[in-house]
Amino acid sequence: MFESPQGHWTLDILKDMATQTVAPGVSAPIRSTDRPFSDRALDWIKAHRQLSLWVGTALVIAAVLFVWTLSTRRRSEEIASRELQGARFAFENQNLPLAASELARVVENYSGTNAAEEGRLLLANVRMLQGQPQQAVEVLRDFAPSSGRAFRSQAYGLLGAAYETTGRVREAAEAYENASAAGRLDFQKAQMLSEAGRAWTVAGDTAKAIAAYQRIVKDFPKEGMVTEAKVRLGELTKGTPSS
Repeated sequence: MFESPQGHWTLDILKDMATQTVAPGVSAPIRSTDRPFSDRALDWIKAHRQLSLWVGTALVIAAVLFVWTLSTRRRSEEIASRELQGARFAFENQNLPLAASELARVVENYSGTNAAEEGRLLLANVRMLQGQPQQAVEVLRDFAPSSGRAFRSQAYGLLGAAYETTGRVREAAEAYENASAAGRLDFQKAQMLSEAGRAWTVAGDTAKAIAAYQRIVKDFPKEGMVTEAKVRLGELTKGTPSS
């Protein structure tokens, strides 16, 4: 097929245009990816004004809700602390019925605050002093597993005492072991293990009692409970060395 010279010239011109460089002093075309991110973000916002307005409004509302929630929580904690002080005053003055009433109100009205958790522990103490261990169990049974770390060991320890008073020694031993596991200090862990060993002994579970006392000797050799633990081990094993 015959191809005209003009066709070759046109093709050469297109190639030159595709490969030509920018002459000195002339700015190269700016690609979108070469522009600063802030400029591109501004262009996007301008192109999506409605969406940007919604997002901005949502962020403002979220910030306001966060500040409001924080402020409300702080106020609740302050009020709960004041009411707890009043209940503690009644407790220290041996007015147990008034203390129980005020503590129950703090627990119910200010759930989730530190004052309410502390108030629940004090309420359980009041119930025990009033000779109402089953009510103490009801106060602590659901609370102990979910309580804050600062209160968990004490909650389980009180629960164990309440169970033991009602004659449920196996539940008491388990609660004491949980109290030991949640303890933050070695003497506290050892003491709760000692209580668990005693409760397991009463329950007739010698193997678990021995295990509890052995843990005291092995894990807490510097604590005062070690001497008693060794004595109890000697009694439970009839002098036979325990592994």
